[in-house]
Amino acid sequence: MDLETRMELIMRPPTEEVITPEELRMLLEANEHPIAYDGFEPSGLAHLPLALLRPIKLEDLLEAGCRFKLLLADWHAMINNKMGGDLDKIRKVGEYLLEVWKAAGVDLSKVEVVWASDLAADPDYWKLVIKVAKNVTIKRILRALPIMGRVAGELEEAAQIIYPAMQVSDIFYMGVEICQLGLDQRRANILARELAPKLGFKKPVAVHHHMLMGLQGPSELRGFEDDPRMNLQIASKMSKSIPETSIFAHDDEETIRSKLRKAYCPPRTAENNPILEYAKYIIFRKLGKLHIDRPSKYGGPIEYYSYEELERDYVEGRLHPADLKEGVAEALNQLLKPIREHFEKDPRARELYEFVKSQEITR
Repeated sequence: MDLETRMELIMRPPTEEVITPEELRMLLEANEHPIAYDGFEPSGLAHLPLALLRPIKLEDLLEAGCRFKLLLADWHAMINNKMGGDLDKIRKVGEYLLEVWKAAGVDLSKVEVVWASDLAADPDYWKLVIKVAKNVTIKRILRALPIMGRVAGELEEAAQIIYPAMQVSDIFYMGVEICQLGLDQRRANILARELAPKLGFKKPVAVHHHMLMGLQGPSELRGFEDDPRMNLQIASKMSKSIPETSIFAHDDEETIRSKLRKAYCPPRTAENNPILEYAKYIIFRKLGKLHIDRPSKYGGPIEYYSYEELERDYVEGRLHPADLKEGVAEALNQLLKPIREHFEKDPRARELYEFVKSQEITR
C-alpha cells in the first residue's frame, strides 16, 4: 500500500486531529508497521462510541499496516473509582467489552490485548511511572486530569494524581508510536510528547478521534480544553454513566427509536446536531448510505449516498428532523443488531452482559 493511502486511512474521519501530520508521514516512511494503541477504562455497558465508532478507527489503522495494541485499563478504572473501584468487577467488564468488539466485527486475532494489571505486575513499569512523575510538576499533572473525565476541582483521592503519569508511562512502556485515542485524551498524549525526548523515548504521534455527542446535544462545562470548540465537544460527549443521553449496543429497535425521537435535533441546523453526527461518523462509514422511508406526502422515500448531500438537504429544510431521526434509528438498529444477537446466542457473552447490566455504573 502506498504512503498516501496509508496517510488517508489514518487521517480520515472520525479522526479529528493529528499531532503532527508531518511526523506521521515521516513515521510511515520509516516504518511499514508502526505500533498504535487505543486504551479505555472498563466501566459499564458499551454505547455507540465504544461499540461502533472506535472499531471504525481501529480498522482504519489496521488497514494502514499498524500493529495495534488495545489497552484494557483496569488499574486506571480502579483509581477512577469505576465499578466501585473493584478490580474483579472491572476485569469482567473488560472481558465483556472484548465480546462487544468481536461482535462488532473486529478481528481480535490482529489486535494485541494488553491489561494494565499485567503492566502493573512489572516493577520496571513502576520505575517508569516514578520517572515520569519526577519530571513533571504537580500543576502540570493537575492540568491533565480531564483525561479521567474530571477537572482539577473534582480531585477526591491522592491516588488519582498518579493517573496521568501512569497513562504516559503506558505509552513509553508499550513502545507506542501512534496514540490513537479520543480527543478527551489529548492532554496525556501532549504530556507524553513533551517528556519523550527528555526521558530518552521517541515522541509519539497523536491521532485524536471525534467525541460522539450525546442525545442531549451541546453541553457547556469549562476545564477540559482551552479551545472552546474542543471543550464543547468533550463536555457534550455521549456518556454511558448518563444512560438517558446514550444509545447502548444492547438497545432494541423500539428503544433506539424512542431515544432518538426525544433527542436534540434543531431544524435546519447541522452544527452540534447529534443525529447528523451519528450519520456522518458511523452510518456513512459503515453502510455507505442512509435510507429514509418517509411518507409520500412529505416527499416519499429517499436515499443519501454522502453525508454532504444529507446535510445540504437538512440545512435547506428539505428534510424534516422527524424523518432524519427515523432514518438514523433504522440504520443504527441495523448496525447494532449483530451485537445484540451475539449476546443472545453466546452463553459466555450473555453471562458477562447480565453481570455488567446488574452493576451500578459509577461516574
